[in-house]
Parts: sequence; structure tokens; C-alpha cells
Amino acid sequence: MQPRRSIASARFPAAGFTLVELMVVVVIAAILAAIAYPSYQGHLRKGRRGAAQSFLVDVATREQQYLIDARRYAGGANALDELNLAIPADVSRFYTVTIGPASTTVPPSYTVTATPIAGSAQAPDGALTLDHRGVRTRGGQAGW
Repeated sequence: MQPRRSIASARFPAAGFTLVELMVVVVIAAILAAIAYPSYQGHLRKGRRGAAQSFLVDVATREQQYLIDARRYAGGANALDELNLAIPADVSRFYTVTIGPASTTVPPSYTVTATPIAGSAQAPDGALTLDHRGVRTRGGQAGW
């Protein structure tokens, strides 16, 4: 004699997912995350580079104002203090900013350099520079 099936089980088949179906979804999610994560890191690096470039432009603007007032550009270790500028936290965590030359030149000149901190996410970018003529380089190549 066959066991009786209840009326409820005939109307409502078992609901839910099998372990295989769940594992397939987990694998697909892992593959998508593996593809998306490097792209996300690239966008973060570009954003931090943009913040550094913006700061270099701010320094250049202040240098032009300083030239009008002092008849020379600020340079050397105290240049940021002379320009009354502080490096923003989002830039200082990834870049070291320097302004050269250390002494006054004839004709006046300056070069602002943002060097990525070794081992940081910005290290592959190379140094960003901006000089008194407006020439911009990144990693030794022209342009940003």
C-alpha cells in the first residue's frame, strides 16, 4: 500500500532554493566583484590625482599673487607658509608636495611637485609637476 499524500503537499510544492542554485549565485557575485574592484580602485586613484592637481593649480595661483606683491616666487621649505597654504588632508595622505627652487632665480621661476608616497595607491601615477610657465607633467610625460 502506498503512503497517503496530504492535500497540502499536493497543492504547495516545496519552495526554496537548492544548495547548487545558491552556490551558482555566490560564484557569479564573486566574479562580478573581482571584475568591478580594480575599476573602483582606478576611479579612487583618479579622484585623488584630481585633488592633487587642483591643489597644484591653487599653489600656482598663489604664486602669481605672491610675485606681484614680493617681486619673486615663494620657494624652498617654507614656501607653503609664505603662500599661506596648507596641504589638504586628502592630498597629504598620498603625496608629498614641494616647491622649488629653494632660492630666488633670475628671471623668477618655480616648480610645484606632488610626489606620490612610496607604497601608496598613487605610486603608479608618478610625480605631478606644474611650473611658472603652466607646463604640466605626470610621471615625466607632458600633460596630466
